[in-house]
Amino acid sequence: MEADLGELRAQLRGQLIGPQDEGYEAARQVYNGMIQRRPRAIAQVADVADILACVKFSRENGIAAAVRCGGHNAAGLGVCDDGLVIDLSRMRGVRVDPAARTARVEGGCRWGDVDHATHAFGLAVPAGIISTTGVAGLTLGGGLGYLSRKHGLTIDNLLEADVILADGSFVKATANENADLYWAIRGGGGNFGIVTSFLFRAHPVKMVTAGPTFWGLDEAEGVLQRYAEFIAEAPEDANGFFAFTKVPPVPIFPKELHERTVCGVVWCATAPPERAEAMLKPVRGFGKPLFDHVGPMPFPALQSLFDPLLPPGMQWYWKADFVKTIPQEAVKLNVKHGSAIPTLLSTMHLYPINGAAQRVGASETAWAYRDATWAQVICGIDSDPANNDRITRWARDYWEDLHPYSAGAAYVNFMMEEGQDRIQATYGENYPRLAAIKSKYDPENFFRVNQNIRPYAQTAGR
Repeated sequence: MEADLGELRAQLRGQLIGPQDEGYEAARQVYNGMIQRRPRAIAQVADVADILACVKFSRENGIAAAVRCGGHNAAGLGVCDDGLVIDLSRMRGVRVDPAARTARVEGGCRWGDVDHATHAFGLAVPAGIISTTGVAGLTLGGGLGYLSRKHGLTIDNLLEADVILADGSFVKATANENADLYWAIRGGGGNFGIVTSFLFRAHPVKMVTAGPTFWGLDEAEGVLQRYAEFIAEAPEDANGFFAFTKVPPVPIFPKELHERTVCGVVWCATAPPERAEAMLKPVRGFGKPLFDHVGPMPFPALQSLFDPLLPPGMQWYWKADFVKTIPQEAVKLNVKHGSAIPTLLSTMHLYPINGAAQRVGASETAWAYRDATWAQVICGIDSDPANNDRITRWARDYWEDLHPYSAGAAYVNFMMEEGQDRIQATYGENYPRLAAIKSKYDPENFFRVNQNIRPYAQTAGR
């Protein structure tokens, strides 16, 4: 196999890194430090031609291929044991057309790259809350964030994509060209090919009114109830995710709050400041906030606000569900488990996905849960692997108690490897259509290192 790897290395403009090479240990790492896999080689590709060579090599040699952009996938599915990692992270070009309000984004970009390029023109593409997240993984799974209520999911703003298929062909996916593929990649993950370029619709967003409000746990039930009522009916210019968290020991927060467990909301409003203040007042003014630091800031500053707290390499364990309503029993269970956060960085977030995101039909994209109000994620996080059992147990216990009050499935980008039944539940009535499209574009399941949608032949033999 060394000879074959040598042949592949000779074809690449990028770099091929094997276990014997300097830099291999760093190159194989993904965002979640709990994931430790050892690929046969890592191809840090430079362009589309490199990707084509990698797909051909993997297919002809029967080697599993994992595709990586930002490496943020919760389950670490951007890397695999004894396979080839096709790493797009060098392909980070962004071209903004301010007149058309679009951004063409290479497949290796991170959202910080996009925010930097679009902000210069007073524009933004709806996506995420961490700027180091890869564009490709977040988009293909759906894409939610601060602008979801106003401008929809990331997939709702995807106009076209260039895709390399399992057979090595290069195609464009739009509403009019390979429309079935275009439908599937909007939420169906990396099951159908490698996207080398995205074309997004951008929106006029430059400054936002944003920041956190924290309350003590003695007020948590009332705050969560008030927040849930507010988000269900709030103007779409208003957004904010609810959280249970420990206050980080950083200068922005008063020392007396450092490492204290609190509940809170991280706000983002796109309306002019005075109107934004009025919109958010019904919740920000509730009870007796311990800390309220909301004001105008550039949108990229909000997008990167949590980057320093959550660097690559932390230990992560995720559990998630879609949520439609939060009845009183669920409020109490959230407070019970949210009050017992096991480590400084562990947290629970409720991300709103109503408003504009709900105006797209459940069958219009692969994302099936258009009637959900929130995507909930429970994250056990710590820097020390010795605490893995502790953070995992807390996340699982929290999820098991709340799951009966959920919509029954989760946002695919928030899932660990949880089995085929869980994947099918996530896509609901859209799964058979996705399996049919998978059978057409990837009948041998070449793209299988992912939250896998199986072609019909393999589904039948399950």
